Amino acid sequence: MITYYDDRSVQVTSTALRVDGRTYPLAELGLVWHRRGSRSWRVLAGRGAIGAALAGPLVAAALGVALALWLHRSLVVTVAIVGVSVLVGLGVGPLADVLFEHLDRSYARGSRELEMWARWHGQPVRLLRTGDALRFGQIYRAVQRAMEQAPQSKLIGSSGSSPRPRSRP
Repeated sequence: MITYYDDRSVQVTSTALRVDGRTYPLAELGLVWHRRGSRSWRVLAGRGAIGAALAGPLVAAALGVALALWLHRSLVVTVAIVGVSVLVGLGVGPLADVLFEHLDRSYARGSRELEMWARWHGQPVRLLRTGDALRFGQIYRAVQRAMEQAPQSKLIGSSGSSPRPRSRP
C-alpha cells in the first residue's frame, strides 16, 4: 500500500481515501471533481489591513519630510523633523518582514472555500471542504495520483464540470 497524503484528518492511499473517519475505497469512487466557493471578504479585508500597516509608517515619514520643508523653520528644526521622519520610515523594515510573511500565508491559504466531490455508489458525495488552498491542492493531487495508479480507469473532472461522453461518428 502506498500513502500519497496523510494528515490528522485526511489520508490518501493506493487503496482508499479516508476523510474525518469515513473511508471511501478507490474502487468504489467514480468521477472526482472540485468546486470553488465565493470569495471571503474577511480574508480580503485582512490583506488590505496588512497593506495599510505596511504603508502607514512610510506615508508618515513622507508627510514628516514634507511638513519640515513646508514649515520653513531653522536648519536644526528641519533636520530634526526629517531625521525623526526617516527613523519612522526605517522602523517599518523589521515590521515589514513579519507582515509580508502573514501576507504570503494568506495567499497560500486562499480566499475561497474549496470542495472535493466524488460519485460514490452512483451518488455525488462531498468528500472534503476546506478554506486552505495549499492543503486542498495537495490532497486533490494525491487523489489524482492514487486514482491514476488504480487498476481501473477513473475520471478526474475540473472545477464544477462533469466529463461528457463523446458521441461516436
